[in-house]
This record gives sequence, structure tokens and C-alpha cells, in this order.
Amino acid sequence: MSPNDERLILVSNRGPVTYERDDEGRVARPGGGGLVTALSGLTDHQPAVWISAAISDEDIAVQREADAGDGTFPVDGLGRDTLGRFVVIDPDVYDAYYNTIANPMLWFIQHYLWDLSNVPDVRRQELDAWHNGYVVANEHFAEAVSAQIGDRSEPVVLLHDYHLYVAPGIIRERHPDAFLHFFVHIPWAQPDYWCVLPPEIREPILKGLLANDIVAFHTRRYARNFLLCCEDLLGLRVDYDAMSVEWEGRTVWARSYPISVNAPALEEYAAGPEVAAEEGPLLRRRRAHLVVRVDRTDLSKNAIRGFKAFDVFLDEHPEYREEITFLALLQPSRQDVAEYVEFMQKILETVSHINTKHGNTDWMPIDLRIESQLARAFAAFKHYDVLLVNSIYDGMNLVAKEGPLVNERDGVMILSENTGAHEELGSFALSVNPFDVGAQADAIHRALTMPADERADRNQEIRRIVRENHVGKWLEHQLADIRGKKGA
Repeated sequence: MSPNDERLILVSNRGPVTYERDDEGRVARPGGGGLVTALSGLTDHQPAVWISAAISDEDIAVQREADAGDGTFPVDGLGRDTLGRFVVIDPDVYDAYYNTIANPMLWFIQHYLWDLSNVPDVRRQELDAWHNGYVVANEHFAEAVSAQIGDRSEPVVLLHDYHLYVAPGIIRERHPDAFLHFFVHIPWAQPDYWCVLPPEIREPILKGLLANDIVAFHTRRYARNFLLCCEDLLGLRVDYDAMSVEWEGRTVWARSYPISVNAPALEEYAAGPEVAAEEGPLLRRRRAHLVVRVDRTDLSKNAIRGFKAFDVFLDEHPEYREEITFLALLQPSRQDVAEYVEFMQKILETVSHINTKHGNTDWMPIDLRIESQLARAFAAFKHYDVLLVNSIYDGMNLVAKEGPLVNERDGVMILSENTGAHEELGSFALSVNPFDVGAQADAIHRALTMPADERADRNQEIRRIVRENHVGKWLEHQLADIRGKKGA
């Protein structure tokens, strides 16, 4: 791999920082999302230039100023003198790239969310958004990477997520000796589901990914699904033992690296004053038993079936009425997308129905909060008896790692078999099918009646795994494979 003083090139749609302007001038805000948090740890070990899309007008102004120099600007708060570079994209192009193709088209396909009897309809509008939105935006990202590479020999470029599938092919054409590593942070669907897309979209996606040296996922299942797509949709010869595929004279590796969390930092935060301030009100309201979920209002998170399972549980176990609360902390997600607006309304209606059916003037079985409140979420993590993580599909789901890590009551986690986290943690959680509402209701009862020593053993094992397979190890394994493949 590159020497320690050579900068890696990181590429993602959202970057480590975005800029705003207030009465006192320019203000830098940390970029949001788990991807940014995870990649920020890389900068503690390796110098990097982080290329991302300009989101605000002030981001554009920062990049215009940087263009007067070498095109980069310093990013405060990250290690090893991290530099940033914004990709400025026309708003109409960005809208088509992000709001028509990446979200929701690719997101829905990769999470198996389309109701295929009704949607999607691929029309001229979608094809135009692909060619004149997604592809053009990816060309802009590739141009920024190319400018950053300059005349460097064998640069290492790390690209991230479903927004950038065709960029690697463009970079490879311009820089044949570059080492390209691509991480897909969401599930990878099986070949039949990719056939939702016409060949003129799905084939460039696959070929763009095959321009990389390593294509990485959170689980071996997703890596295998990718190779199946290469075999079934492109007719390529795949080596499933080596987890590799040949493409244009190169061997492309498919690898899995399960992402994790910064355990010491989260444990310190959970023990801090912000969380303590939320614990008091939570404990004063607490009944004998507490079920918790912490999620976005994303269709893939499966909140409605979780509430229906709780409804069935109360029907079958009336002895728990007035003795249990289901605290659901849901962060609003993508309320500019019609399907998400409709899903939010269904969540509210479902909760209202269950509370009316089972509740009374002194007790509402479901305490639903539509908010983004990190300290309250961690207070709930510390005190749950049952944590419900029943996603339809998830690339990983870090709630499944954060909750057990800081829980103080030997709470039991109910975990969907379709989460990436299940590959590591499923043996110590109660595994459920996310579509089987009855099984989820049974799992709630089993969790609440589980012997204390079994609860403690299960939670201890989950905490051990989370602490041992920390985010630093996630990064180290990738860098080791990059070194190994470069030296092969």
C-alpha cells in the first residue's frame, strides 16, 4: 500500500463537514450519518483527501475559494491533517441523481422494497435521470478524483456506497494503475431483483463496480449475491471459493467487513451527563417491563410489523397490560419521498389503533416519539428489557450493536435474520423472520420470561463481540487486504 505520508483518497456523497453562514460568518457543521462517523476514524491512521458533494451554498463558496489553490481545503476536527474537496453539481443534475435514481430507485431495489405488481415504472423520465443525472454526477465525482490523483503513481482510492456505482469505471479509464476499493454499505440484492432495472442501467452498475480491485460489503451473503449477479447477469466466470471474478484481465475480489462502533466512545457517552438527564424522566415513567426500538422512519426498518407484533403479544398475554411499555424513538426519514410520507402516516395510525384498543386513561402501551434525540435514545438503551430490531433488510444496523453495548439490565435483543448484524450477533439474540408477526410476538414473551442467567450470558457475548470487532478493526482489515492485493 501507499507509504504512511501519502494521502488516501476517500469518496462519498456526504462528507465529513458542511458549511453554513450565520451572523458571525462561516460555520462548519459535522457531516451526518454512520458512514461519515466510521470513515472519520480512518483519518486517525492515514492522511486522506475526502471528496464529497457540495450540499449547501456555503460548501460551493468554500470550493470556489479552494479552486484558487490546489482545490482542497483543511477539515478541522479530523486526524492526520485531513483535507476536503467538494464536488459542485448542478441542482437539477443532483436532484435526478439523488432523488430519482439513488433514492429511491437503488435504495428500494437493494432493500427489496418495491411492490413489483405496482411499481416501479421505468419510463423516459427515469432513463433520463439515469443518463443525465446519476451518470453525469458520477462523472463529476470521477473528475474530482482524477484532479486529486494528478500524476501520482498507484494511488489508493476508497469509494463508498450506492451513489457512486459508475464512477470507478471512469476513474479506471483515466488511471489504469489506480487501486480502487469500493464499499457498499447497504444490502446487495440477488440477481432476479436487479432485473427490476433494464439492462442499460443494471449492466453499467455491475461493470462500474467491476472496475474496482476490491468490492466490499458488510456480510459474506451480500458479497456472494454480488458474485451471483456477475455470473447470472453478465455471464462471467466466478470463483466462489476465492470470492473473486475475472473482468477485463483483472481479478476482482469480493470481500466482507462487518462494520462496528467505537465502543469506548459510546460507553463514555452513555455514562455522561446528557444521558443521565434523560434517565430520570424515563425511569419515573417506567413500568415493570420496557420494550424499546430506536430507528429511522424508513420502510426497511419494519416499524409497523413491530407494533403489530406487540399488539398480538398483548392479545395473547393480557397479564402484561399496564405492566409494560413499548418506547419507540423514531427519527423522521426522507419526508420528501411520497412512500415515506405514506409510511409515516401508517405508523401513526397503527400506534393510535393499538393504544385505543389496549390502553386506558392511565396507560398507553406504545409511547411513540417522532424525534431525533441521541441522549434519550441512549437512556432507553441502558434500561430496556427487550430491544426490537426487526428490519426487513439492513446492510448492518448499528442499533443492534449500540443497544446491547450500553444496556445495564441484561436486556434481550430480538434481531431480524435479514440484518447484516445477524451474521455476527444472531446466535446470542432471539432471531426472527421480519415478516412473521406471530414469531415476533412470541419472541417478546420469551425475552420477558427468559431466566436471568441466560439473559446475562447472551448480553455478555454480544458486548464481547462488539468490543472486539471494533470500528478500528473494520478499517484495519480493509487496509490489510489492500496491501495484500497490491503486493499479489
